[in-house]
Amino acid sequence: MRFGTSHRIISQSRSIDSGRNSGNRSMAQKSGSKFCSRLVLAASLAAMIAPGFLPVAMAEDMPAKQAFGAEQLPMLAQQPQSIGFYAKGCLAGAVALPTDGPNWQVMRLSRNRRWGHPRMIALLEKLSHDAARDGWPGLLVGDISQPRGGPMLTGHASHQVGLDADIWLTPMPKKRFTNAERESVSAVSMLKPDSLYVDPKKWTPARTALLKHAASYPEVERIFVHPGIKKQLCDTVTGDRSWLGKVRPYWGHFYHFHVRLTCQPGSPECKPQPKVAPGDGCDKSLAWWFTDEPWKPAKPSGKPAKKPKPVMVSDLPKACAAVLNGPAPNSIADVTYGTK
Repeated sequence: MRFGTSHRIISQSRSIDSGRNSGNRSMAQKSGSKFCSRLVLAASLAAMIAPGFLPVAMAEDMPAKQAFGAEQLPMLAQQPQSIGFYAKGCLAGAVALPTDGPNWQVMRLSRNRRWGHPRMIALLEKLSHDAARDGWPGLLVGDISQPRGGPMLTGHASHQVGLDADIWLTPMPKKRFTNAERESVSAVSMLKPDSLYVDPKKWTPARTALLKHAASYPEVERIFVHPGIKKQLCDTVTGDRSWLGKVRPYWGHFYHFHVRLTCQPGSPECKPQPKVAPGDGCDKSLAWWFTDEPWKPAKPSGKPAKKPKPVMVSDLPKACAAVLNGPAPNSIADVTYGTK
């Protein structure tokens, strides 16, 4: 992978907040490696927020969605850094998934959300190859993250640190989509109309195998699917069911599944999510989704609803302001995964 060397300072018209290792290494070496990672991160970020480097406008703040949504290229970094939590953070050193590969196509290119931690991009390519060997035609990849992560103008609450990715449950066709088709083609719901249950005419063993492949990778922490899809798996999977525990029911996710990785080595500021509970998840916690409670509308309070306060850059981890102000590559080609 080749990185550009150009440096950039955000225009003064913008305002953002200022404010496995391999081998038989000893525990001391591992601790030292983590300490060095923190030093590298601290030094690079400190340099970017040193007096004299910041534009005048950085004394002010702005909504995080607008700040991160405006970024077109990632921040260059000596090593990638997922900073903060999946739903409250940012990303340094992101790389782009190529728009086309032997076994994948990226959808909704206009959103510019094909960026991720290099481990995520590598996993997507690996999954596409592994699934193809089992006969899955190829992946249609939805949103991963923005170039510098952070909150998005539309859609997701998560996908902020480069460790989340959406994959359609619609298989890739033999043809290559045009850019226009990538914006207009719709994914297909796996549910019966007006139902919480999977349509057996749509669900296939190949889709079960695809989810099993994704859950089998040790770096995958969990996979979000619609409760109806989780129930379908609980009702039909035989033999090894150990992987089912990673597959978690959640609202939406009836036309795609959402892969989430664990915090990766070298990202000391990444905030992990609690591990999934032991077992296959086909228990009372799943049954709850088929009661009225998850779907009841909120009770009206009788008072006018307050407009939600926007999340500001200053509400994110402090390092995220420096990520916004960090150096950019010369072009997308310089930071596209697999290029040399």
